[in-house]
Amino acid sequence: MAIDVNVPTLGESITEATVGEWLKQPGDSVAADEPIVSLETDKVAVEVPAPAAGVLGEHKVAEGDNVEVGALIATIEEGSGTGASKPAAKTEDTAAKDTDAKTETKLEQQPDANNAPVTLSPAVRRLVLEHGLDPSSIKGTGRDGRLTKEDVLEAAKNPKAAPAPAADAKADAAPAAAADMRGEERVRMTRLRQTIAKRLKSAQDTAALLTTFNDVDMTAVIEARTKYKELFAKKHGVKLGFMGFFAKAACLALKDVPSVNGQIDGDEIVFHDYVDISVAVSAPNGLVVPVIRNAEQMSFADIENTIGDFGRRAKDGSLKMEEMKGGTFTISNGGVFGSLMSTPIINPPQSAVLGLHRIEQRAMVMPDGSIEARPMMYLALSYDHRLIDGREAVTFLVRIKEAIEDPTRLLIDL
Repeated sequence: MAIDVNVPTLGESITEATVGEWLKQPGDSVAADEPIVSLETDKVAVEVPAPAAGVLGEHKVAEGDNVEVGALIATIEEGSGTGASKPAAKTEDTAAKDTDAKTETKLEQQPDANNAPVTLSPAVRRLVLEHGLDPSSIKGTGRDGRLTKEDVLEAAKNPKAAPAPAADAKADAAPAAAADMRGEERVRMTRLRQTIAKRLKSAQDTAALLTTFNDVDMTAVIEARTKYKELFAKKHGVKLGFMGFFAKAACLALKDVPSVNGQIDGDEIVFHDYVDISVAVSAPNGLVVPVIRNAEQMSFADIENTIGDFGRRAKDGSLKMEEMKGGTFTISNGGVFGSLMSTPIINPPQSAVLGLHRIEQRAMVMPDGSIEARPMMYLALSYDHRLIDGREAVTFLVRIKEAIEDPTRLLIDL
């Protein structure tokens, strides 16, 4: 008897999703609770597990289709399956077509070192083709070892580690002019990307956005990390990162300048006596912002553990809806991607976002007049000028700068 696979409850107020990727094909054997399809909601990708062991039956919906909560999307049949869909017997015509599509097929299921197929999502497959990489030589960091877009982009930075697959005889015979052919591809925006676009545009249309800048000398923080990183990791089981310092510094600054931690609700201003920091995290399908709740009560180790957990689960798509709700203030670290300076956009209904950037050695004039090379970082605070005045924005950044340049302030609450 067939067992129905339905779209599960996706969270409060979420009634539909988009089919992102089928992880199992008809005829594949599946174990109970094994993910069979990935659904994209407004906030995260959700993997739907098999309700029972058996063989995956027919796909009732295709990738890219919108489905409502409770909708039938597949069935599980009795049996052990084959572990992979059985290909139909090839005629001479289909064999010829297969030869013509040889390169594309390699990308669909490229054998790895263990001769196991590597299944690529459409987005990952597109990146592999664009960069001319061999997917079997790239180590996947997604769930069950699947390749993510980040894996491909990282491999593209180091092409020696991921050589392009050898061209077949037919490709070698192609005229050189083929390399000059121009093409384009239209890809439907994911539901997550559509939501990001709408929210960012809404922020621009609604808030009176303004950005103010400062820079900070990272010498003291770097020295503290160097001195205590091994002891910290041994005691707490997590690395001491920069985000812990900035999160704690933000908690102090938000206490001194409460409007930065507030929000506008109609004709009222809501001030919070707690700090819920939204941390911008890169995920395979876009940027997500899970929330560190009650950050003002957390230790460095608690903050670093929470951020590390968010990062890992953002990659494998296991973040929960409720973990991205709320938030009173956002920290976005573009420095990990090499950004020197930016004007981040606030995350409504929040009123401000702190942008961190890369650290680079710059010549600085010291108080005694000498010139030294110092590790400097630009800070950017984008804020809603309807609520936060320029004086308050500058004061907030100065408080951050003071705490980072003299971390002792974080201990004695100055």
